Amino acid sequence: MPAAQMAGVACDCWRSPPDPASTDCGCVPTIATHALSAEAGSVRAARDFTLAALRRKGTAHSSQDIAVVVSELVTNALLHALPGQADTGPRRPIRLGLLQHGRWLLCAVADPGRTVPVPRTPGALAEAGRGLQMVCALSDGWGYTTPSNAGKVVWAMFTAPPGTKRVSDAQRDEIAATVQ
Repeated sequence: MPAAQMAGVACDCWRSPPDPASTDCGCVPTIATHALSAEAGSVRAARDFTLAALRRKGTAHSSQDIAVVVSELVTNALLHALPGQADTGPRRPIRLGLLQHGRWLLCAVADPGRTVPVPRTPGALAEAGRGLQMVCALSDGWGYTTPSNAGKVVWAMFTAPPGTKRVSDAQRDEIAATVQ
C-alpha cells in the first residue's frame, strides 16, 4: 500500500481508501514484483525483469533509463545492505517492485539494510561511487524509507513521456512522508 500511495501522491489523484472510479487518472495501478537472490546475477535479472514488465505494459517511459536506475538500486542493495557472511541474523531477500499509476512509474528496491543511501562525490579516476548520482540524473525523484529492523526501501519515480513534468521538491517530501 505505501508504494501505491506514493504513486498517487505524486500524480495528485489518490483517494483513500483507493477507489479506481474516483481517481482523476482513470486507471488502476499496475504492480509487478520480483524477489532477488544475493548473487551478482541478480542485477541482470532485475534489469531483464524491468524491461520485460515495461514491454508488457507498453509504457511510454524511457525503458533504458529505468533499467539503469534499477541496476544501480539493486547493485547498492547487494553491496551495502546485505548482512556479512559472519552475521547470524535472518537473511531477508532483496525485492524489486514496479508500480505504474497513470503517467507515473515507481521503482522500489527493498533490502534488509539499515544504512541510508548517501550520494558520494568520487574522485575523477574512481571506478565506483556514482550510482546515486546516476539515479538522481535519470529519474524525476528518488528517496528512501526510514530504516527499521525490517530494512528500508529505496525508490525512484519517473514520468511518461520523459520531461513532461518533474517531481517537485514539495512532492518529493510529501512522497517520503507518506512512505514513512
